[in-house]
Amino acid sequence: MKRLRYIVALGAFFVAAVGLTACGSGLAGDQVATVAGNPISTAAFNHWMYVAAKGNSSQTPGAPVIVPNDPPEFKGCIAQVREQIPSFAKTTDAQLKTACGRLFTSLGSEVMDFLIKAYWYQAEAHRLGINVTDAEAQKALDTAKNQQFKTNAQWQAFLNQTGWTPQDLLFRSRISEIIKKLVAKHQTTVTPAAIQAYYQSHLSQFGSPQARDIRIVRANTEAQAKAAKAALDSGQSWNTVAKKYSIDTSTKNRGGLLTGVTKGEEEAALDKAAFAAPKSKVLGPIHGAFGWYVFEVTNIKPSTQQSLTQATPLIKQIIQGQSQTNGQTAVDNQAKKQWLQKTTCRTAYAMADCKGYKPPKTTSTAAPQTQTAPPASTTTAPSATTTTSSSSSTTK
Repeated sequence: MKRLRYIVALGAFFVAAVGLTACGSGLAGDQVATVAGNPISTAAFNHWMYVAAKGNSSQTPGAPVIVPNDPPEFKGCIAQVREQIPSFAKTTDAQLKTACGRLFTSLGSEVMDFLIKAYWYQAEAHRLGINVTDAEAQKALDTAKNQQFKTNAQWQAFLNQTGWTPQDLLFRSRISEIIKKLVAKHQTTVTPAAIQAYYQSHLSQFGSPQARDIRIVRANTEAQAKAAKAALDSGQSWNTVAKKYSIDTSTKNRGGLLTGVTKGEEEAALDKAAFAAPKSKVLGPIHGAFGWYVFEVTNIKPSTQQSLTQATPLIKQIIQGQSQTNGQTAVDNQAKKQWLQKTTCRTAYAMADCKGYKPPKTTSTAAPQTQTAPPASTTTAPSATTTTSSSSSTTK
């Protein structure tokens, strides 16, 4: 499943289920977007921008938490940079505005995607008669919390580090459970026939081809190859002969040894001869595209093939994973189809989940590389409640 890389499926403060009431497309001054008339408040957006920025800064130890949440002028962001990063005290407002704008675009689009899609998933669940109870959401969160945090001190440290709240995580758990139920409607049972069909069409995935260890001397001329073979036949070691006669730089200093060679890896003439040769017999010379070869097969590792019974557990897991991925894609596509045209965003906050969105034209103006835009966060919440592109909204 696709996962939010920057925000890691954040939760939200939510006190009631989404009511799908169409109350017009106009946006009040304290809203960044509406979905079917339901508002996403500026306060909610700012909260999650802080959480995202906090996670973003954690990628660079000691980096300040810069929250670019006041487009389009970013006066607050500029003030934060000047106050928290002394080395930028004399950087122009224009340069810092550009840097803040880029950080806003990076974090803001992820936050908006997260907030909007929470409405979409909940709206789909409402439309299909799917419900997740408070008890289900709490149980999922408690399970994840108990698995990952052994003490309350560890739990509190996690909350302090990430800026999340228990309410955030509880709602994120609710969204995760909703998504599971939505995806389940698109999944199919893994049948024995499906397992057998996958096995037959992916036989190489459940076995390994024959492999051979081969010693070679590659020479420029037939005469040099014959001299090398004569030396080997007289009892000289491969280390000595390869070092003296071979022009193959990758093997001449290790006795001409090639290990784990499978059919088709070497040039055609050597490949054909080596895989037809018996073990422990010096053969050649043979002429190939890159010279004359003397060789000896020193070890043969037989091919292997798992039976259908042996391969079944893995195949079942693979098919289930594919079904899960396909189910998530179907859920996302259906949610977008149903709700994109009912999602209105304020211009400064517009992104791909907003009705009528058109990507801005790229410019060549380069923002300074500052600490205001370190790599995005990969901090994770309790994994058992991690969701796919899950998102939420709040009125704070």
